[in-house]
Amino acid sequence: MAKCCWIICFLVFSSLVRVYEASPSPGDSDQLYRACFSQCQMTGCVGAKCFSCCNSASDGSPPDGSWYKMHSLYFWWNQWDCQGNCRYHCMLYREKERTELGLEPVKYHGKWPSRCQYGFQFAQEPISVAISAVNLVMHFHGWRSFSNLLYYSLPLKPDKTPFYDYAGLFNVYGLLAMNSWFWSAVFHFRDMTLTEKLEYSSAVAFLGYSIILANIRSFGLRTNAARVMVAAPILAFSTSHILFLCNYKIDYEWNTKVCIGMGIAQVVSWAIWGGTTDHPCRWKLWMVVVGGALGVVVKMLDFPPYQGIVHSEAVWQASNIPLTYIWWNFIKYDAESRTADLLKKVR
Repeated sequence: MAKCCWIICFLVFSSLVRVYEASPSPGDSDQLYRACFSQCQMTGCVGAKCFSCCNSASDGSPPDGSWYKMHSLYFWWNQWDCQGNCRYHCMLYREKERTELGLEPVKYHGKWPSRCQYGFQFAQEPISVAISAVNLVMHFHGWRSFSNLLYYSLPLKPDKTPFYDYAGLFNVYGLLAMNSWFWSAVFHFRDMTLTEKLEYSSAVAFLGYSIILANIRSFGLRTNAARVMVAAPILAFSTSHILFLCNYKIDYEWNTKVCIGMGIAQVVSWAIWGGTTDHPCRWKLWMVVVGGALGVVVKMLDFPPYQGIVHSEAVWQASNIPLTYIWWNFIKYDAESRTADLLKKVR
């Protein structure tokens, strides 16, 4: 087990070199793309394709005067705004030119170019939306079954609280996981400044909390003082990064480095515990550790979308679906095992 732990750490950290050599999104810094985007915002057209949302009247009402189109929620749900349309179609226009010149695809605003396929024109990245939604459902199922196990199947203390020391921590973990995947689905459904900040912030909050949980459970920290000492610096860093993204600038390259670094820290913490513990169900933990490490490597490979649809992040998201099921099963087994041990001591 210890040897396997070192192999995983080596693979993940060696792959991290690629991330730190990565450059900012070259697509949105391309002069031809920027010229197309500026022209589109002024004229509302990219080539022969024009967008009515870019041609509002001086009073802010739509050109056709439809009262229901004046409601911002309608615009958000039914079609992209001017900036979204200009970004998307200028990206397609530039990628078409690059393909004709035999050039490789490049990223735009931190994302690979992708096309709306199979009639899903209401969603910008339907595949990622669907995968994020499935991850959300998997976490909800795992969190609900974990709560039912604690409060309805396992014995409770006289004050009706679980014997499991980490019950509250894993409940918060479940809520943060569902929040993160919810905003991931919303962001891939509609890429706007607000949804972008909410998706990135919720992901950082979830990853930061996951590191705290990994350290507390791996090292068996049960006193409040020890938990605070572990949590305080991680909370400070996560909060600072979220404030940086929301109030200063969304730096795609830096945010990628932070998120992958936090993911690696979490994987290493669980790997150390898996290599040292004699937990009866540690094989499930190792399945999640190995799968999570490979998922991080896939995310860092950062390959362009196949046929304009499936890219590295979508593959990483999909890999989380079976791992989530295994992970919540391990948590439930850990709760049962830990409760049984505590009951033996009480008796």
